[in-house]
Amino acid sequence: MELYRKVKDGKVPWYLFYIGLTIELLIVIVDKSSYTNPIEGRLFQLTFLLFFLKLVLTDYGKKEWCMILALEAAAVLSYKVTGANDLIRLVVFVAACKNIPLRQMMKYAFYVTLAGCLVIVALAVTGIYGDMSLTQAYGRQDMGSTVYSGVEAARETRYTLGMGHPNALSCMFLMLIVMGVYVWAAKLKWYLYLLLMLLNVGVYWITGSKTSMLITTAFLAGACLLHYCSFLQKNMLAYLGGLLVFIVCIAFSVDAAACAQRVRDVQWNEFYYGQPMDNAHITTLSKIDRKLSGRVVSLAGTTDKEGMIHTWSVFSEPDNMGYYFDMGWVKLFYRYGIIPGILYLMAQLVFLWKLYKQRDACGLLVFTILTIYTVVEAHLISVYIGRNFMLMMMGYYLLPAAITREPKARSERLS
Repeated sequence: MELYRKVKDGKVPWYLFYIGLTIELLIVIVDKSSYTNPIEGRLFQLTFLLFFLKLVLTDYGKKEWCMILALEAAAVLSYKVTGANDLIRLVVFVAACKNIPLRQMMKYAFYVTLAGCLVIVALAVTGIYGDMSLTQAYGRQDMGSTVYSGVEAARETRYTLGMGHPNALSCMFLMLIVMGVYVWAAKLKWYLYLLLMLLNVGVYWITGSKTSMLITTAFLAGACLLHYCSFLQKNMLAYLGGLLVFIVCIAFSVDAAACAQRVRDVQWNEFYYGQPMDNAHITTLSKIDRKLSGRVVSLAGTTDKEGMIHTWSVFSEPDNMGYYFDMGWVKLFYRYGIIPGILYLMAQLVFLWKLYKQRDACGLLVFTILTIYTVVEAHLISVYIGRNFMLMMMGYYLLPAAITREPKARSERLS
């Protein structure tokens, strides 16, 4: 017991956590490159072991243990049903974040991710490894002008800078912007926000990714507003607004999954018969889908209509592990099941409440922006823990003992 206490109170837990986090972040970087990682599964097992050892060497209260064990039990049941251990790893990682300062974690993740992205870009630009661009059809044309007309969709060339797809490049830029602004919000001035906005325009110019550009613009504008209008940081209405956005995004995603086939039929009817032949609700959803490059319709575009609500199940099923689509909240329920999906949403709501209690306005902005982003992109709903830095934020805020570790850093972010 004495040896255990010495190890627990020393630097070993810290080293275990950061070795595991480093490996997870590097796995993400490799995934974004053109290289296929042949030992990805083994690396996941290694990081799970490292985070589990960190968990064993951390003190938790009775309520915390109850929460961890209950969530891990649900994760194990999911593993038994689907054969995928994603949720087991996720729960252990979030629990392992306790007693690790949030800004320290986020800053480290930012630097490792930035360095990895720069290496990928440098290799592609110099011609050493990876493609600079990708030529294909990007789904900007509606089905009426392509599929229904029997016309091949127009192909165009966009830059990837080694990351495989222009959307991957713009997505990683967004993630870096969000992490960086959250860490250094107190130090950023208006001209730095302007510079980041110009970089955002530049990334859009080479990738053509409207979604990431608009989300990044909204985040930068919101962060700048919070910086210069400090009264908003403690305003309860702002947090209620974040809750409302969360509810609307989840409701829209569920609605889209339920009505995707009818939306597809409306677009078919409009092309062939000149009228939707459905009610105002489905017609409106069809108009929104056109703005989303057909993401809703795509749910009904396969033989089994993967992602539609009738393919959801209580704890998912093995066949759902290998199918990918863009809508993140739909993917959450399709891939992991209804009960794990609801548990994750409940954790998100508790996380939002903690943000309000601590008046972490920049954290609220991160929560809100990424909630919207996950409606149309599934980057954060992934087997890769290193993609979703919000898990670090959740681990920090959902375990009460960790909140008192960094009072100055929190006040600095809000100043």
